[in-house]
Amino acid sequence: MKPPEFGYSRPESVAEALAVLGSLGPDGKVLAGGQSLVPLLNLRLASPGHLVDINALAGLGYVRAGRGEVVIGALARHAQVLADQAARSVQPLLAMALAHVAHPVIRNRGTTVGSIVHADPASEMTAVLALLGGSVRLASTDGERVVAADRFFLGSFEADVRPGELATEVVVPALPPRAGCAFTEISRRRGDYAICGAAATVALSTDGSIERVRAAYLSVGPAPVVLDLTESAGDPESAARLATERIETSGDIHATADYRRHLVGVVTRRALTAALAHARGRADG
Repeated sequence: MKPPEFGYSRPESVAEALAVLGSLGPDGKVLAGGQSLVPLLNLRLASPGHLVDINALAGLGYVRAGRGEVVIGALARHAQVLADQAARSVQPLLAMALAHVAHPVIRNRGTTVGSIVHADPASEMTAVLALLGGSVRLASTDGERVVAADRFFLGSFEADVRPGELATEVVVPALPPRAGCAFTEISRRRGDYAICGAAATVALSTDGSIERVRAAYLSVGPAPVVLDLTESAGDPESAARLATERIETSGDIHATADYRRHLVGVVTRRALTAALAHARGRADG
């Protein structure tokens, strides 16, 4: 199918992009990588009146890794973030999750910030941002605001981005020294959208005991679900039971709610086992 008719702008500066978006109101939509938006346009599941192509804003194509965080600009491609060794060192969960995003050709074009703003409940990066307590910086002609992940995802394909705003970057906290992380998902074929997936973090005390266990899930509902599983004491079987008891799953053409609940236990067990090993390896190192 072909998309509905729409206007098109390609601003050459952030200021120009914000001015254009501000003049369009709810009718404007940002185009970055286009790997999520363009298929929706072709299927006529989205019909914005005007697209604002930000690909000329080369200054937004950055990945900055410091001691306390990783900052990802709006035009940084998935492949760029995945290949960034400094970002991988500061927050390994980014690379772990990005390796599961679609296929290389999609990762070469798609943007990490765009994926997060798209708020697809099956998106790996929405779950990662929610689990790590990251944030999204939004700019408009009225100024800037920063929205924490726990307030950013409002529902299926719905994020707290107001008309006229441009998501300029996301900020992801660093992984603490005595902590580990892991990501796993289950899909029909490698690169397909996940039927269920989980990201997990484990923090250890100085004596090696479990201090905190958390997991975030994708493809189980309209938005990422984050659970505190510390009471499992790091035991994967106990954590799997807790997760299946606490998560309310939904069914669709890909999986029934009961099967998806079963998979919640599977991915919890796998992710927590790997995260615990990662934490112990980093603590020993």
